[in-house]
Amino acid sequence: MKTCLVVDDSKVIRKVARHILETLDFTVTEACDGREALASCMASIPDVILLDWNMPVMSGMDFLRALREADIPRRPKVVFCTTENGMAYIRAAIEAGADEYVMKPFDRDTLESKLQIVGMA
Repeated sequence: MKTCLVVDDSKVIRKVARHILETLDFTVTEACDGREALASCMASIPDVILLDWNMPVMSGMDFLRALREADIPRRPKVVFCTTENGMAYIRAAIEAGADEYVMKPFDRDTLESKLQIVGMA
């Protein structure tokens, strides 16, 4: 079964994402900020990470940079999931190592299509 780490400071977003991902046959783990997500990745690397941009403690961009520098055997796919929709944000996310980008609020079809693009659905 594929695994997904949902990283978002909003419990509601994590719950919605978990529900959608579980209907797509993912095993889901959650983290409420980048630091918690990094610790989770060090313990067990997920297949894909659904990553929020704006979070306390460690932002999505800081997490992505730290993940890129981490000594882990393989890189998970990363889908940024955020309300930031400017081209500069999207470009920055892709340049930092994100594989895809999805806007909040998202639905099952949107998330599934993004996961297909990164080879995870």
